[in-house]
Amino acid sequence: MQISAGQFRGILFDKDGTLIEADGTWVPFYRSVLMRLKGVDETGADALMALAGYDPVAGRMKAGSTIAGGTTRQLIDIWWAEENAAFRDKLIYRLDNEFVPEVEVSVEPLVDLAEVLSQLQSSGFTLAVATNDSFASAKRHMEQLAVDHYFHTILGSDLVAKPKPAGHMIRHFSDVSGIPAKQLIMVGDNFHDIEEARQGGAGLAIGVLSGNGRAEDLAHIADHVLQDVSELPAYLETLRVL
Repeated sequence: MQISAGQFRGILFDKDGTLIEADGTWVPFYRSVLMRLKGVDETGADALMALAGYDPVAGRMKAGSTIAGGTTRQLIDIWWAEENAAFRDKLIYRLDNEFVPEVEVSVEPLVDLAEVLSQLQSSGFTLAVATNDSFASAKRHMEQLAVDHYFHTILGSDLVAKPKPAGHMIRHFSDVSGIPAKQLIMVGDNFHDIEEARQGGAGLAIGVLSGNGRAEDLAHIADHVLQDVSELPAYLETLRVL
């Protein structure tokens, strides 16, 4: 595929594993939540997380798993499958709103985000976050890291009809930014990020190896794979000379 940087005007970033460290942020949080709400010990919490794709031996979330890239609703449906819909809805609200401050203590950026985002913005790109986390949580994370002002839009799974990889986030951002989908780039660390690009009609899908996805998970489906987003400005610059 012949591509050039001039074809693209907007970039959507996945959040966990792409902008912020995923395992260190979410594993302690989910373990703590399950211990408190389920009344289990740490081993029991890890066993429950394993049902959603956590590898307790490796101490990390598996690539493509629900715990790595699913929504709060998808996780609650696994961990509280025996409860009725009303109970699960209340629990989803609590995790997406009341528990948000507890996650913030462990949020760490993967790279110097301000440097990367400012470079991309200066190059004329309109930026967005597209995450299967909730909007409230994603917004707080970006505010905490003092990079929220770089983003035209922050999209959580609760702001679209269907979460990644349905393509709705690509199309929603295209609508609110006025940028055709084919001029958008999706950047993420998991299969569902690349599939979101394909389903939404984005022009370019870039994988990063800073999260749960490994080279063998992404290389055959992404248009290009980078170590992390710090390499993105230089990569896009190389496209300018094609």
